Order: sequence, then structure tokens, then C-alpha cells
Amino acid sequence: MARAVVALWAACVLRVALATVYFQEEFLDGERWRNRWVQSTNDSQFGYFRLSSGKFYGDKEKDKGLQTTQNSRFYAISARFKPFSNKGKTLVIQYTVKHEQKMDCGGGYVKVFPADLDQKNLNGKSQYYIMFGPDICGFDVKKVHVILYFKNQYHANKKSIRCKVDAFTHLYSLVLRPDLSYDVKIDGVSIESGSIKYDWNLTSLNTMEKSFEDLDQVPNGKIQDWEKHFLDASASKQSDWHGELDGDWPAPMLQKPPYQDGLKPEGIDKDLWLHQRMQGPGYLSQYDISEFENIGAIGLDLWQVRSGTIFDNFLITDDEEYAESFAKTTWGETKGPEKEMDAIQAKEEVKKAREEDEEFMVAKQQGRHNQFSRFHHRDGL
Repeated sequence: MARAVVALWAACVLRVALATVYFQEEFLDGERWRNRWVQSTNDSQFGYFRLSSGKFYGDKEKDKGLQTTQNSRFYAISARFKPFSNKGKTLVIQYTVKHEQKMDCGGGYVKVFPADLDQKNLNGKSQYYIMFGPDICGFDVKKVHVILYFKNQYHANKKSIRCKVDAFTHLYSLVLRPDLSYDVKIDGVSIESGSIKYDWNLTSLNTMEKSFEDLDQVPNGKIQDWEKHFLDASASKQSDWHGELDGDWPAPMLQKPPYQDGLKPEGIDKDLWLHQRMQGPGYLSQYDISEFENIGAIGLDLWQVRSGTIFDNFLITDDEEYAESFAKTTWGETKGPEKEMDAIQAKEEVKKAREEDEEFMVAKQQGRHNQFSRFHHRDGL
């Protein structure tokens, strides 16, 4: 039994060790964060961030993060990391956000940018790959954005995903997988999942399968001539053919042998008969929407009416298990104590308010007594 436990523990450690962490930020080194994060100077009216754990927290040092400080301002700040491509890999974007001011209208989302982002000039028009996180405004807007950049356009998840609206720290996680499945989690619990293929407004995403009979353009311009041929799968590739530069190897076409209706031509496998999957002008491969070639920065580009939001525990990785482990050692350890501290402060505020009311009533009664005494003293004179 002991050996089994040790083996399981070793497997978990190995699994985490194999994870690729592209970016991780906990703000544990004080003001050195300013060496990693770049404040945009695109607009002199942009609001400023400070490092703070807020008015209540689970751990004063662990819970320190970037806090917005000025009301009714746009904010723009970013951090760069070594560029990477998530082709063929899972992509996890995770962070915590705390609307300590009880957000009435403003963003709490993050953006993931290409490596060529001009950080000093970051603004609302800067191109991004992914926008993810909560957005709150009034009674109507309380949603989690999941927006993906594709073919020079931004595409939003068409489902309504509700965000948290209280003043506590919450963990937001987005998982994009190579098979086009996705997961949106809040506090480690999946609140929305499915297929990018169906949950984004991308009508052209569906693979178009067509035979040449469906196309206006066919080889040699004659359908009947094309139907007389089949692919020669046995043909070897030219020695000077380079797949990445020249594309897929176009195997030669062979003449179909004549045969009578209803009879299969001898020596030809049915799978070799020509019926190719064609790529029309709107065709998307399954990876186009979920993969990005040059990811290199993460940032906050948002508007807030009332400031006070704290962003912390940023993580970009290719491993879901590592993301869960990181969440447990950060937000997982401080979420409970944070609520306890808030409850204690709430009790103290109630007690203080009650004492102030009592003092007010005593002062009021004392004032009436003094007024009564003066009145009778005057009558006595």
C-alpha cells in the first residue's frame, strides 16, 4: 500500500515537472514587479496600478496583486515573456481577480497578445489573441468574456457565461484544447464547456467536404474526363519535393480501366477512387481558431468606474493539472482566511456603528437635558 502511494506521488510530481509554464506571476518580490510590467503611455489619462492585498485578505503577502487606484479611468499595462506557439498543445490561461470595491461598472478581464505588442503604446485598439474574464456593468452585464482572434476578426463565445459579482477573490481559468474543446472555470469548477466549433459564431468553421462534381472549377474543365481517373497511391514522391514549401504531394492520376455498370474494376481499392475533401475559400482547419503562433505578452486593458480591483496569480501553461496544483497553493490556501477576515471586519463595523449610534443617542439625550435645565433655570429667574 505504501509503495502504491509513493508511486502515485512520484507520478504526480513527474506530471507537474513535464508541464511547460510560459508565464507565472505572484508578485512576491515587492516593487520589483515594475521591472516586469510595463505601463502604457499611450494616454496620459490612463489610471495607475499599485501593489496591494486590499482591505481584507487571507495572507497579506501572498494576496498582493495589481490594484487599480483611480476612478473612471482606462487602464493599460502588460508583461512580456518568451514567445511560443500552442500548436497541438493545450493552452491554459488562469488568474485571480478581486473586486474589493464591489464593482458597479468595469472590466476584470485579461488579454493575451502577440509577441510584437508595443507595450508602451498598448491601448484599446491593440490587436490581441484572446480576451478572457469578467465584465460587469449595471444590472444587465455580468458576464465572462471569451473572445478569440481569427482571420482579422474577434469572435465571442455565443453562450451567456455569468461571472461572480461579490467582493471576494475568485479564480478564473480558460482551457483551450487542440481537439477544439474548451472549458471555462470559476474557482476550479467548470461553468461552461463544449466545442469551439459550435459555441463560437464561426459559420465557416465546419469542414466542407465536396466531390469535384460540386465545384465549378474541375481539372481540365470536364467532369466526365476527371471521373475517368483515380489517384495512384503507389507513386513515390519526387526527390526534390519539399512538403513545407511545395505543399502536399499531388500523386499522379491513372486512367480508370473500363468496366461494366455494377462491377468493380479489378485491382483497384475502393478507397483510391477519387472523392477528395476539398478546401473551399471559407475552409478552416481544426486548429486555426484554437492555435496561435506567436504568443508573447499578457496584459490588462480595461475601463473601471470605481477602482479597487486586484489582479493576481497569473498563469499561462500547457498543463491542466499544473494549473490546478498552482491554484491550490495560491488562491486555494487564502480564500478561506480571506472570508474569515472579512467576516471579522464586518462584525467590527457593526459593533462600531452600534457604539456610534449609542453615543449619538446619549449626546442627544444630554442635549435635551441641558436644554430642559436652561429652560427651567430661566423660569426660576
